[in-house]
Amino acid sequence: MDSRIGRRIAYWRSRRRISQEDFGALMGQSRRWVQALEGGQRQSDPRVSVLERAARVLQIPLGVLLADPPMRQCIDGVELDAIRVALQRYDVLTGTTDDADPMPVTELNARLTHARAAFQSGHYGSLGRHIPDLLIHTNRAAARLRGDDQPAAYRTLAFTLELTEAAAVKYADADLALVSGHRAVAAAERSQDPVVMASAARHLADAMTLHGQPRVAAQFALAAAERLEADLRGCGADGLSVLGMLFLKAAMAQAVTGASDHPRAAVAASAVPALLDQADEHARELGTDGLNAVWTAFGETNARLYRVAAHVQLSEGADAVAVARAIPDPARAALPRERRAHLLTDLAEGLKQAGDRSAAVDTLLEAEEEAEEEVLCRPRTHRIVEDLRLLGTGSADARLRALAARCGLTG
Repeated sequence: MDSRIGRRIAYWRSRRRISQEDFGALMGQSRRWVQALEGGQRQSDPRVSVLERAARVLQIPLGVLLADPPMRQCIDGVELDAIRVALQRYDVLTGTTDDADPMPVTELNARLTHARAAFQSGHYGSLGRHIPDLLIHTNRAAARLRGDDQPAAYRTLAFTLELTEAAAVKYADADLALVSGHRAVAAAERSQDPVVMASAARHLADAMTLHGQPRVAAQFALAAAERLEADLRGCGADGLSVLGMLFLKAAMAQAVTGASDHPRAAVAASAVPALLDQADEHARELGTDGLNAVWTAFGETNARLYRVAAHVQLSEGADAVAVARAIPDPARAALPRERRAHLLTDLAEGLKQAGDRSAAVDTLLEAEEEAEEEVLCRPRTHRIVEDLRLLGTGSADARLRALAARCGLTG
């Protein structure tokens, strides 16, 4: 057998968190047989029927085991389902717990920090494996710990739910994003920490916008800013960062309304510049760029990224390109990879809108180099690729076809 098939089986077995012994049992074979299979040592076997059974056990298409291109690291439907199952567990849903001892908050924070770092590095695929366990353990800590540890546990639970929401937004799962966002806000209130409350509010505003409720999202973000501003100003860089992010999320929500057929679309669009200017003011107050307080990456450069995104949302491609190209390279390089790749995909959309489709393809390829999952895995980016295929990109057509294949887009 081609050893590459064995490596693919080992990869997906590990990703599904199935032991060799359990995989063997599901296949009707021994652990030693699995070791030989994954090591490519079975020359006359496996037959296609064996590979078909392995694919069923691993819950993947047979073609994934047979295909030569590298395996994308995207979260798949099975892993999104695992996150939903974790959210719907009785103990997680009710905020109760089983008899197991809770992990110390310090250990939970270390795990959460690792997962958030993966997200900001553009490594979304690992979140499908990390988030379910984090949801269970942070909920257990919030339910069982007492005294000063309890607000800290709720803080970690809120941040875990925010990460769940952020991953759901990346994969355009609006229902999962909204449920996670609502629960993050509830946990944040229990933390009694205004920074956590504001952070959860900005994530819920994102989820509301994705869910088709941008006007409500803008109102919610601005209400949170009004309620919490005084407390946030006493919380240093963390407070100013999440306060600024609330205005950025409100601006994007208004831009989405402004691009719609809503009767008040023009009013919403006209509100966007003032909201972005307010965020810029908070960025100047912060006085430092690239601090990444509370995983926001907030600062003057990230505020410019949102200005690009707002122009794109309002189909102002030339304006988006002008703002993006005015961002100094060192400032862009200081951002997390996820932010850099997101900027480039927005710039690609702006270039497409402005009619420079060949440059749009090259910009998507640059984004892929920064954080390939931002390009290869996200439905949002797939739509840009599909649009470019329909419009045609001239001399860039071959590069675009290759990119579409890496995205798993056929036809």
